[in-house]
Amino acid sequence: MATYKVEVRTGDMADAGTMDNIWVTLIGTEGQSKKTKLDGWGRDFRGGSNRTYRVKTPSSLGTLLLLRLNKNPALLFSEDLWYCCSVQVCTPEGAALLFPCYRWISRGEQVELREATLFIGYKKFCFFCVAAVKAFEESHPVLKKLRQQELTEKKNLYQWRVYEEGLPHCTHFESEEDLPLELQRSQSKQSEFGQNVTAIGIELKIKGILGSQERWEELEDLRKIFWFKKTALSEYTAEHWRDDDFFGSQFLNGVNPMMIRSCKQLPPNFPVTNEMVQPFLDGGLSLQTALKKGKIFLYDAKKFEGIPPRTYNGRALHVTPGLCLLYLNSEELLKPIAIQLYQQPAEGNPIFLPSDSETDWLLAKMFIRNTDTVEHEMIQHLMNTHLLLEAFMISALRNLPTVHPIYKMLTPHFRGLLPMNIKARKLLLGPQSVADKSSLGIKGVVELMRRSLSELTYSDLCLPENISSRGLDSVPNFYYRDDGLKLWAIINSFVRAVVEHYYPSNTDVQRDSELQDWISEIFNYGFLGNMASGFPQSFSSVQEMVKFLTVVIFTSSAQHAAVNNGQYDYLSWTPNANMLLVTSPPSTKGQSNMQSVLDALPSVGDSAKFAAAAWVLSDKYSDMVPLGSYPEERFNEPALKQMIKDFQAELSDLNEAITERNTELQVPYTYLLPSQIENSIAI
Repeated sequence: MATYKVEVRTGDMADAGTMDNIWVTLIGTEGQSKKTKLDGWGRDFRGGSNRTYRVKTPSSLGTLLLLRLNKNPALLFSEDLWYCCSVQVCTPEGAALLFPCYRWISRGEQVELREATLFIGYKKFCFFCVAAVKAFEESHPVLKKLRQQELTEKKNLYQWRVYEEGLPHCTHFESEEDLPLELQRSQSKQSEFGQNVTAIGIELKIKGILGSQERWEELEDLRKIFWFKKTALSEYTAEHWRDDDFFGSQFLNGVNPMMIRSCKQLPPNFPVTNEMVQPFLDGGLSLQTALKKGKIFLYDAKKFEGIPPRTYNGRALHVTPGLCLLYLNSEELLKPIAIQLYQQPAEGNPIFLPSDSETDWLLAKMFIRNTDTVEHEMIQHLMNTHLLLEAFMISALRNLPTVHPIYKMLTPHFRGLLPMNIKARKLLLGPQSVADKSSLGIKGVVELMRRSLSELTYSDLCLPENISSRGLDSVPNFYYRDDGLKLWAIINSFVRAVVEHYYPSNTDVQRDSELQDWISEIFNYGFLGNMASGFPQSFSSVQEMVKFLTVVIFTSSAQHAAVNNGQYDYLSWTPNANMLLVTSPPSTKGQSNMQSVLDALPSVGDSAKFAAAAWVLSDKYSDMVPLGSYPEERFNEPALKQMIKDFQAELSDLNEAITERNTELQVPYTYLLPSQIENSIAI
């Protein structure tokens, strides 16, 4: 007679436990156990419980291949879901096997689990057998069949859908409730998110702001949108939004640090002369000299040209595909020195300068910031993080079995993404959404997204290449770059260690058919087969694989944090940055006043809607998992555990260095603090 000790761990979240009966079957190379009910004293599967049971067999089952769980109803009790974290089995031979689950199991469901790591101990020796295996390493017919069966079922379950032509394809699930339970948001996240939205709505309704079409009479009135939601930077923004140096600094350290590039030669359609801007350069420096010295930078919104804006109160709005020239002065402050609001020079399209009237210059900056904000929200935030990561995730669900090492590595970085994206398509792209209320409207925003995806390159998502291609390697006070490159290096080092552990040679990469299917579907469904983009269609080397996985993890964590976490700080003060301006931009100089600035702003209700969206999207929730934390033990072997510890130690050191630097800054840059970066796009 052989005895197996079976230890079952139930999740500690609310309602994780179950009153139903749980049965286990052990399947090995030498046979399988009888289906055994796990039954002890009292309630067996309470939330957070860790209970041990015994399964007896006539003889050893040999090497355990699978562990099967069945959940059946107990009498008198209605359906209650069960969240199983993992099952550990101690064999008669002294092996300790971990079978990760980390999913909700419903009544009548059968789940088959494979081990994560096998530990075998003898009198003087012990060794570890890594259970994460690639398809070509699978040897036992039972496991080969299980692997293929899993992928067949997952390809039927997770299907691609065209949301809009020309955009990354997405999940076919249209509501969070339709998603498999393990992919839905935690109950705490759902509760907190709902409470947040409700509280915001109640406050705005009590004040009479919700849906109000009234116009702003005084700028100070905008402080009344939210009484109790203040941050140090949102208050700073409200005080300094008119300042040229604050305007310039946002291109480096605001929520959209992705747009400006070094300018060595002026575009022919931007006829700025030395006479125009020399008064704003240091010590009589000429424009040509400033260009040669790398002191001039350019923001160019040409991709907006020709996109029809939406109508507002019966007339077409204006979206200005403008150009803005910025100068890095001797105090290392980046300031705008010339703005042209449309691409083609014309009499009704003057070049605005800091020496123009205060309100002319202010309006010119506001219209530049308008296109920059639309670009930020719909492209850099929604498409380049949320939607692209969804393509990475759907392809992984379809092509990588749960035992695959890359699936194990990436799953924590996909947590919460699908329910958030389903909600984001409604919040940002649906009727009465942020896009609907923007200057472009939904149709215009979708066209902008199409153009942006068609122009997107692989280098754009690889931070070191992105920074170099824009000529921003040596710009001072560029904290997004400084912190981001350090994070990129730390993530890259971690990824390299894990990948080289499982793929010692390029041949291993080339032989992994599941891995090749994964990247192929991403190329075809995420990047729509665009050969010019430079995105990989397959992997031929370890180096290529490491680079791409670094992109995936960096995008899901650090990049999303950089473009998401500061939204309330910068976007809640409507005059500083917003997606809607309702008047025509100035076409002649000297005709504006402060009333012109107020008239350009969205209505009271629309301003509140944008501020509320910024609040909800950038808020923190209690189930936040910071970068480098892996509460689900998908890897349990010592080598991988040490890699994770090294990863966490490097992140901790960087966190301390950034915190120390920020104590010396008037406007601290906190969005890439590792402790504030979530492991995945869960909001």
